[in-house]
Amino acid sequence: MKNNKRESRVVIFSAPSGSGKSTIVKHLLGKYNNLGFSVSATSRAPRGSEQDGKEYYFLTPDLFRKYISEDKFVEYEEVYDGLFYGTLRSEVERIWNEGRVVLFDIDVKGGLNLKKLYGDNALSVFIKAPSLEILRERLVKRGTDTPEAIEKRVDKARYELSFEPGFDKVIVNDILSDCLLEAEKTTESFLSRSTTKQTLK
Repeated sequence: MKNNKRESRVVIFSAPSGSGKSTIVKHLLGKYNNLGFSVSATSRAPRGSEQDGKEYYFLTPDLFRKYISEDKFVEYEEVYDGLFYGTLRSEVERIWNEGRVVLFDIDVKGGLNLKKLYGDNALSVFIKAPSLEILRERLVKRGTDTPEAIEKRVDKARYELSFEPGFDKVIVNDILSDCLLEAEKTTESFLSRSTTKQTLK
């Protein structure tokens, strides 16, 4: 791991499902070429046209456990029995070696773990919908989940909102254009700041 803070920084975006996090991350990647997207690893099988190394690094559960024992992850979580998600240490180092800042699109607990790990070298941003009811409406409009699955996601979101205070910055995704602008300003402030600690307002 490099010691230079400018070369060893990370930007973390976390949010409950349906809050628009991935849309924001894609926007930032298109705007700032000094950001490098961290591809997560998972033990689930690829879906549809997903490709290994693009959407995820697809590992078998046994290989995932082997990598855990070999300390190859900077963070990981077993979401369900045998279903793992995590960030490979080699992925972070790959982006740093390219001279770029790592950009994470990650779940709330993973985001908190990364912030704890990287401290002042990390910007952690929590994205949330204006309300749980609006979040439910967005999940319904997405049309990818059953009503039961949607309620589970809303219940999980209610739980995840309790972790909001652990993030450096909270952005409410009400009007997308405003949210993208706020995400840009927050990211630019972090990327351009000196290595001395600053508090985001």
